[in-house]
Formats: sequence, structure tokens, C-alpha cells
Amino acid sequence: MKDDRLVEMRIFRAVVETGSFSSAAHALGVSQPFVSQTIRRLEARLRAQLIHRTTRGQRLTPEGERFLDAAHRVIGAVEEAEALWQRKEAQIEGQLRVSTPIAFGLDRITPVVPEFLARHPNLSLDLRLTDDTENLIADGIDVAIRMGRLTDSGLMHRKLCRLRRIVVAAPDLVARHGTPQTVEDLSRMPCIAWDASREHLNRWSFLRNGEGLTFHARSRFRSNQGMSLFGMCLAGVGVMRAAEHLARPAIREGRLVQLLGDHAPAEDTAIHAVFLPDRDVVPRIRTLIDFLAAAFRTPDWED
Repeated sequence: MKDDRLVEMRIFRAVVETGSFSSAAHALGVSQPFVSQTIRRLEARLRAQLIHRTTRGQRLTPEGERFLDAAHRVIGAVEEAEALWQRKEAQIEGQLRVSTPIAFGLDRITPVVPEFLARHPNLSLDLRLTDDTENLIADGIDVAIRMGRLTDSGLMHRKLCRLRRIVVAAPDLVARHGTPQTVEDLSRMPCIAWDASREHLNRWSFLRNGEGLTFHARSRFRSNQGMSLFGMCLAGVGVMRAAEHLARPAIREGRLVQLLGDHAPAEDTAIHAVFLPDRDVVPRIRTLIDFLAAAFRTPDWED
């Protein structure tokens, strides 16, 4: 029988700490209806109103204040129990659920998993590869790998390495269409684009004479999956703005060439490990995050 009581407590605590249902949903990476339904289900089960809602905001009822105290104690006790049980590294055990984007997961996370498992024989790891942003609570994710700028949320995070994307194309495509000298020249070349769910990634940033400009990539081929897009780029179908961890090795091997490198902006995006508040005190989770941070401290794809 599925027991969601701890999930309900975490969501209730997030609503209280962030001040609203929408802010809690944003912080936890879930939908607002999911938060609302969870609180309604909790109140129905307890047969008590925990949060008094008005048009001007919300406040805890006396029952809500008592339940918040209980929730803090229960969540703290669960975390402390796991920490005490796994205090010594030899006792680090259990199951980890990790979510990662498909391309980075296949290209970079999967190759380092054997070493991690060899170091910790009592741990098992469930690696979920998806380009969707998973719900850490609802999907039971311990650590999620996120690429790009993080939204302002209540999730904790640790930077693994910086993330830069560069514009690349197969040599034969450049031979057919010529090397673009300006950003405007890209409009004459076929491009590779993400589908509508990731339309923001089709807006490529450039820098010219100290000023930023944006090129909107459009394509006859679109996909929601990064490795599919990269494969089409390697096949010479179109120009792509690809993450360096994929692009740089292919450039060194002569399978791709970089375009408009002198117009590339100094991006401040990064690859992060994100997790729920207080979960880094759980030894198996902290051990994984430390391992990933060490593995990508000096990325081998960077020049």
C-alpha cells in the first residue's frame, strides 16, 4: 500500500515556508493543482482545516500550526535516522534514484556510474534518462541533473561544471553552403531545432561589437530529444547549437566544425545537481553529489 504521508508533510511545509501554493509548486518543481490537491487530501484525511485562505493571502489555523510542528519533527527524524544508520562510509547503502537529461546522461553520467557502484557495493542506482523536468517529490527522485539557468526555487543545488553551447555543423554541410561570416548568414543555412516544448533553446545568443543579438533557428526537422538532434547534425542535415560536452570531442575528431566562434557570448550557465532541502545530509545522496562534483570538476571536453 502506497503511503504518501511524508510527501504530504513536505508539500505542506513548502506551502508554509514559501507563503503560497503557487510559490510552493514553483519551489518543488510540481504543478499548482498537484499542491492544491495534496493539501485538500491531507485536510480531508485529518478532518481539519490547516490553512485559512483568503483573497489577501493565507495563514495557518491553530490546527495547522500544530501539524507544522509535527511535520518538522517527523521529517527531521526520518533524515536523522538515515544519517545515523549510514554514518560510516562502509554503511552507505540503499537505493538512489537519479534523473538526467538524455544526452548528458548517455554521454557523461553513464560512463562514470561503474566506478561509483564499484566504490559503494551496497548501493543500487536507478538512472532515469529524460529530457522532461521530473517532479522530485512525486517521482521519488533523490538527485536530478539540470542544465542551464536554474529557476528561483526552494530546491537545493550544487554546481558540477559550467555549461556552454556552441554553433556547429558537419564539414560537408559547410562545404555545400559556405562558412557563415555573420549571424545573418545563418538564415541561408538549414538548421536543427527543438520542438515547441523547448522553443527557448531555438533562440541562439551571439555577441557582436559588444552587443548581444539573437538568431531564431527554424528547421524542417524538429525533435524533443537532444541525441536525435545531434545525430542529425552529424549527418549534415543542419546547423545546431550543441552543448560542449557533445560538440568539442566531435570537433577534435573532425566530424564537426564550429561556426561564428568569434561571436560566441560568455555564457554563465551551468550543469547542476539539484535535490530537496536537507537531503544532502543523507549519506548516500551526499556521497553521490560529492562523486559527481569531483568527476566533472575539470571537464575533459573543455579546451
